[in-house]
Amino acid sequence: MQKISNPDKSSWESILKRPTVQIDDVESTVCEVFNEVRSKGDSALDKYTSLFDGVQLKTIQVSESEVQQASSQVSDSLKEAINVAKNNILAFHSAQKTERIEVQTTAGVNCWQEKRPIEKVGLYIPGGTAPLFSTILMLAVPAQLAGCKEVVLCTPPDKQGNVNPAILYTAALCGIKTIFKVGGIQAIAAMTFGTQTIPSVYKIFGPGNQFVTVAKQYATRYSVAIDMPAGPSELLVVADQSSNPEYIASDLLSQAEHGIDSQVILVSTDSNIIDQVQREIEKQLADLPRKAIASKAIENSRFIYFDTQERAMEFINAYGPEHFIIASSNEEFYIDGVRNAGSVFIGKYTPESAGDYASGTNHTLPTNGYAKQYTGVNLVSFLKSITFHNI
Repeated sequence: MQKISNPDKSSWESILKRPTVQIDDVESTVCEVFNEVRSKGDSALDKYTSLFDGVQLKTIQVSESEVQQASSQVSDSLKEAINVAKNNILAFHSAQKTERIEVQTTAGVNCWQEKRPIEKVGLYIPGGTAPLFSTILMLAVPAQLAGCKEVVLCTPPDKQGNVNPAILYTAALCGIKTIFKVGGIQAIAAMTFGTQTIPSVYKIFGPGNQFVTVAKQYATRYSVAIDMPAGPSELLVVADQSSNPEYIASDLLSQAEHGIDSQVILVSTDSNIIDQVQREIEKQLADLPRKAIASKAIENSRFIYFDTQERAMEFINAYGPEHFIIASSNEEFYIDGVRNAGSVFIGKYTPESAGDYASGTNHTLPTNGYAKQYTGVNLVSFLKSITFHNI
């Protein structure tokens, strides 16, 4: 972890740099996979699933029996938690519905706007070290509310050729029946072009690693829309002398354990808090189940002291964090001042994990500074606005 005190503005660009590779570094790989999936379809998927996921599959589509079996493998307590989260997400996204807007601009000229669902959408659900079944709720619930006609889900298989039971249970709970065991670049390519088994879609949603992020951006060259270029996760916490170092350390570590390319940043107007949080991180890290992953991510962390909250706020907006926790006694200053953030968590009892899972807001958020121009996924993400005229 790197500790920085009152950095001059001229150094901010280097401090703000994310631990990600440049698009040029992976685009050649993405281009190669896309071209092969486009020309060879399912056989290319088989090849890359074997190469990247280390498994050969007889069929890539998840069967009804697999879904039923998965349900019996999910504990009742987890099922209850998933249902609570689903209901909260449903409540928050239902509130985003809007009525038809109608205006008579001139006598005899009637104009109105109505929203229509995107007919075919693809959901990408990462697998890897932490299968994100919560992401299914974040994407499938608003897709259902919007009325999307066709919803396709792709997620990578494990080494035994299976999908995490919680992913299958959650997908079934959300009414998704078209599920494929395909991950990474090849999954994005399959939903872009369509194969003998996987249908093409009009818009692709979901987070992923840096290769998936570049693949989604590459897909836009082929008339496919994406939610946003959402890559490795990140968190910024702003703190002062009133903050609880133990809570802040837990928040930072909960994000750091997402992956080795995650980034966590602490900004504070109190240098003592920074020292206390650093000590607390070392203490908690020792007991963390995903210690190896979190330790790597912590290497990319920054602990930055500013002598005024105005400079701190300016830096935060320049960074544009995916997740922004306000752990300060002056909450209103940061609430009013934030311009660039994916989602904001206010007060010491509002951990970022609440938004990741169950508060009701959406956790599919812009990363890598894209919060300056992108909005996180919401109900409108699955709709198009069409204008009508009657003269």
